[in-house]
Amino acid sequence: MEHVTQLSLRHCLAAVAYRSGKVLRDVPRDFSHFALDRHDESFRTPGQLLSHLCDLYDWALCLAKGEYRWKDTPQGEWPDDVARFFAALERLDVVLASDDGFKGSPERIFQGPIADSLTHIGQLALLRRAAGAPIKGENYYRAEIEAGRVGAEQATPIREF
Repeated sequence: MEHVTQLSLRHCLAAVAYRSGKVLRDVPRDFSHFALDRHDESFRTPGQLLSHLCDLYDWALCLAKGEYRWKDTPQGEWPDDVARFFAALERLDVVLASDDGFKGSPERIFQGPIADSLTHIGQLALLRRAAGAPIKGENYYRAEIEAGRVGAEQATPIREF
């Protein structure tokens, strides 16, 4: 049976960066506070989801270093949290790329914070659609996604529809 490797995790991070980049950039004004149901506080706003994504990747970095530490961080301003999110991806990628700095379980890091983040990125895409600003669909198989490209700057989509 094959195992998740550090390289495959780095590719996952690059895919997360690519997909989340589409969702996080050019959002409508006040999108951070958009709510599907203003009377039900159990629904997270986009800003709360983004803050949680940042926390997930801070946690993933701790796990990659062999630690187990979770911290809830209050929601910040949208641009600040977007920058925090991509900075967290970049810090994790550096550890995954190192030969001696990684002390975590690739499988557990994937099944925990990375898989959870994919759910929340999908929620943000759904909320954008509900807020009247859907992202274009894309053939992600053809996208230029490569390990190590985890910042906010991403390749131009090859085939959107």
